[in-house]
Amino acid sequence: MMSGLVAGSEGYNRGFQRIGYLLILLVIVPTAMLMVVGILMLVMQEEVGVLFGLLVVTLVGCLVAGGVLSLVYLRREAKLSKLQLDFVSKVSHELRTPLTSIRMFAEMLQRDDKSSEETEVCLRVLQEETLRLSERIERLLDWGRMEAGRHVYQLRLDSVRAIVNEAVEAFDATHVGRPHALDVEVEPNLPELIVDRGALVDAVVNLLNNAVKYSGDDKSIALRASADARDIRLVVSDNGIGIPRREHKRIFQKFYRVDERLSRVVEGSGLGLAIVRHVVSGHGGRVEVDSDVGHGSRFTIVLPRPSEEQLREARLEGAPA
Repeated sequence: MMSGLVAGSEGYNRGFQRIGYLLILLVIVPTAMLMVVGILMLVMQEEVGVLFGLLVVTLVGCLVAGGVLSLVYLRREAKLSKLQLDFVSKVSHELRTPLTSIRMFAEMLQRDDKSSEETEVCLRVLQEETLRLSERIERLLDWGRMEAGRHVYQLRLDSVRAIVNEAVEAFDATHVGRPHALDVEVEPNLPELIVDRGALVDAVVNLLNNAVKYSGDDKSIALRASADARDIRLVVSDNGIGIPRREHKRIFQKFYRVDERLSRVVEGSGLGLAIVRHVVSGHGGRVEVDSDVGHGSRFTIVLPRPSEEQLREARLEGAPA
């Protein structure tokens, strides 16, 4: 299936290239001829010649503008087609991996000669893979709602420590039995936030998951929460492979991955950081990245500190009637 998708993507690209070449040929040749005729008519300095020359030059301008717009449109369509095929390819890979494990261990449970230990292992793996599959589907659904503008954030007054604790619990639940060192530090007396806790927790968990994926065997991951006079910061840092500085802006684009070769060994749909940026932007904040190849990565969620008036209004809205 993967090879078929790749072949389909190449076919689309070749098709759009041929259309582009044909369009260039059909536009450039007549345009050049008309331009020559128009210039000659203008040079003749006769009233009729000048009039026709102006008409020809205007027509040439229209042809050039139409050709440029058509090429821009074709390039955009080619890019969208490639993105769609890449998306289907990545989603297929994301869903096929846990489904294969579920099918394999379900078949093992059907065997009559299995031991109690094997049954326990099968049940545990089935539970983990089912959770993993559910997470993949939820991520795709979340992104679909965000893209369609239907994702509504339920803003409530919340504490930074509660958000960090829930994110760590969710992260640990999905990495049971996988070696990682997570160092958590939350400054005391942090101000409250007005946020959608579930969305912000998902954003932090996405950053933590990326830190695990792109770190080596000796993983060292840190989650820090701090505040200054203007902002509240949630920082996720790791000792992983790092990201080239030229890629810092592009990594937040949907479906984009710095090195597509990593998709063979590191799972991911290319949506995690796009979702993080969408969630943080929806809260009026921003995401900062500090990373370089071989020096790990440091992602910072920066959220504006709510004013006293906003805090009072949030407390009144949350107070029982």
